[in-house]
Amino acid sequence: MTSELISLRRPEMIRSGAWKDNIITDFLDKAVDGQPNKTAIISYRVAEEDSHRLSFLELDQHVTRMAAGLAGMGVNKGDVVSCQLPNGWQMTALHLACIRIGAILNPLMHIFREHELRFMLRHAQSKVLVVPKMFRAFNHQAMAEGLRKDLPDLEHLLVIGGEGLQSFEDQLLNRAWEKETDITALFAERRIHADDIIQILFTSGTTGEPKGVMHTSNTLFSNIFPYAERLHLNSEDIVFMGSPMAHQTGFLYGLMMPVYLGATVVLQDLWQPDFARQVIAREKPTYTMASTPFLSDLVEQAASHPQDLESLRIFVAAGAPIPSALVEKALNTTRFKVASAWGMTENGAVTLTHPEDPPSRAIESDGVPLPFMEVKVVDLDGNACPANTEGNLLVRGASLFVGYHKRPELYEVDADGWFGTGDLARIDEQGYIRITGRTKDVVIRGGENIPIMEIENLLYKHPDINTVALVGFPDKRLGERVCAYITLNEGAASMTLDDIKAYLAEQQVSKSYFPEYLVISDDLPRTPSGKLQKFKLREQAKTIRLDQ
Repeated sequence: MTSELISLRRPEMIRSGAWKDNIITDFLDKAVDGQPNKTAIISYRVAEEDSHRLSFLELDQHVTRMAAGLAGMGVNKGDVVSCQLPNGWQMTALHLACIRIGAILNPLMHIFREHELRFMLRHAQSKVLVVPKMFRAFNHQAMAEGLRKDLPDLEHLLVIGGEGLQSFEDQLLNRAWEKETDITALFAERRIHADDIIQILFTSGTTGEPKGVMHTSNTLFSNIFPYAERLHLNSEDIVFMGSPMAHQTGFLYGLMMPVYLGATVVLQDLWQPDFARQVIAREKPTYTMASTPFLSDLVEQAASHPQDLESLRIFVAAGAPIPSALVEKALNTTRFKVASAWGMTENGAVTLTHPEDPPSRAIESDGVPLPFMEVKVVDLDGNACPANTEGNLLVRGASLFVGYHKRPELYEVDADGWFGTGDLARIDEQGYIRITGRTKDVVIRGGENIPIMEIENLLYKHPDINTVALVGFPDKRLGERVCAYITLNEGAASMTLDDIKAYLAEQQVSKSYFPEYLVISDDLPRTPSGKLQKFKLREQAKTIRLDQ
């Protein structure tokens, strides 16, 4: 079905110039030919307080060896290679190596634990999994080894910093794989088409299970090209990426876009504002993109160290509305322009303000569509809403994904190509959109989607819980946090927030999905038919203040 969807879209996408049939290794080859000694990646590790630099030539050499190694280990065209890695040069090289041999990369957030990974790795039928040995004092190698019995398709576990047959370095970097095969023939035989699937990225939804969003080179680059053009980015820019590259933001604009531009990228593996300030002062990046909390942190840093951030020209904020006070503070303490964007895993950034726009645009809107993308707001009957009227937000265009992995029934795109985003929005007379809410039952905490239904389903299994409803409540820094409204079974002892967290930890759920506030009630608001009225709970939750 995926190939049929692509073939239906292809004639118009080619005619419009949106799909140019480029693949990322074409741009790597161009950089190696034109500027082999230019720094491609500067990879910082916060805990170790170190960095690693690679030129485009060195990056290409690593990619060639890794690609030949993966092929030598039995990775075939169309196989899925998963990685649960923090930002680092290894992830960029791994993606490029996969492209060389026609494999599909499946990036996984480093915060995921057994509960999430077991489903995702089985669903993707991952053949290889690459993890760090330790990250943030957590043993990823031990977790991955514990999962292997549940993953019949997983043939290889490679550990960065590991030993023996599981050592990423020993298996892929220290062996001269490229001398054991005809590289030219291998790469020619495995060369992909720009309409082949190259990425599966899981996103949380309202169905209770993550969905594997599938993208091609054409869908991803049709976003990157106009995005870079709108921001006037080129090979002279230096990209700073502290957002996780296992998110679409980091993947598109921290992994793929620098290779396309032939620009240097500075990666930071763990967000730490003071460390980031020092890195920016040292490496002089000109552009970054992250969620609003990152912007808030850097503006705070600039208040006491304004000279350290002078190189930054533009900060693109997404994931939550930008408070006007934050933009005003940025104007007074920094030199960079704050831009606002909206997008999703299924599309990348769809709307983006112009750098030339007045500051108020970043405060009051989430931008206008990029070239080759369209948005519209409709009422419940599907009719277009008048300007400045709230309705359901639909999107269509070149960077729209090409389906959910092994779940074609969930690809709800109508006959005219419109995809329902699950967001509520309004559009003004100039075409600028403002996200006003969500129809989907998802909370976004610091740019991270919290899979509400999935966590609720787990909590319903607790023997003392009768009813549970998770809703978001506003937070100045993170945008939203999670409140759990609960009723208890008759005879059950009282329950605390720590009890809830301990129970979810036993279920091997990521800590980032834990509720941060608990309300125990005798009853929760319902409709006459018995359905929970979450909108009432959301209104109640607006009064929550964690600092009280």
